[in-house]
Amino acid sequence: MKITIVGLGRVGSAIAFANVMNPIASELLLLNRTRDKAEGDALDLSHASALRNSNMRIRAGDIADSAESDVIVFTASAPYRDPQRPRLDLGAENLPIVQEWIPRLAEVSPDSILVMVSNPVDPLTYAALKLSGFPAQRVIGTGTLLDSVRYREMLSKELEIHSDDIRAYILGEHGDTQFAASSLAMTGGERFYSNDTAQRIFRETVGMGYRVSKLKGHTNYGIALATMLILDSIAYDLRHTMPLSVLIEDFVGVSDVCLSLPAVVGRAGVTRVLRPTLSEQEQAAFRESAAAVRAAIANMGEL
Repeated sequence: MKITIVGLGRVGSAIAFANVMNPIASELLLLNRTRDKAEGDALDLSHASALRNSNMRIRAGDIADSAESDVIVFTASAPYRDPQRPRLDLGAENLPIVQEWIPRLAEVSPDSILVMVSNPVDPLTYAALKLSGFPAQRVIGTGTLLDSVRYREMLSKELEIHSDDIRAYILGEHGDTQFAASSLAMTGGERFYSNDTAQRIFRETVGMGYRVSKLKGHTNYGIALATMLILDSIAYDLRHTMPLSVLIEDFVGVSDVCLSLPAVVGRAGVTRVLRPTLSEQEQAAFRESAAAVRAAIANMGEL
């Protein structure tokens, strides 16, 4: 498998390192606007890879070198500058970057799967879908995957149950309108419904990304390993179910926008988008997310 990572900032470099620690690819290609940064990371990661008893080929390159990639992970982004800046505010700055890279990447790797990590991930996943011309199952945004992981981890502490055994999702926008699908949450077949504690934990989850960014200036480790969950499921056709930003078609009155729903991921990309039965309140929250993302897409400029 050949994996190309576009953008070697803190997130892209962390994802590249995660690929070294879990060498699922035979080739890892690094692309960056500044070639020297990609070259430096490639050398450093090659040295790290030697300590992992791996023969994965790691190199820097240009778009032409990414030809026939199986997966393209897109993390390129304008600088955040303010760690507390809302994700949706980045749309207008990041759309030109997506417009510059995605069509050319898609041209040389027409059968690849695009994994969008750059924020705002929902509008940019939609833009990548349109700009690449790929079928919807091969354009995936990381969406609320990390948010859901954080939510489960906090619930785990409260319930004193391992987070792997908790089935709980945050759905909708990867941003301020996301919501906890409390009506779906369960562990061991037992449902735990929304209450004051659950809502408090959800509110803490929503602000967690901003808290980490405020403390260290950015987030990178969590999203790197969340991205590896997706790559692992693709590489080994594991068919794991995870909340990801995908094209929504006719779900609770929402269509033609990218938002997070539970999606099954395998070697072909998204093999199935699940359509959970949400409460009326959750359906309204999903529609609110759709409205926010549509407005963000409109504010980014013409695709």
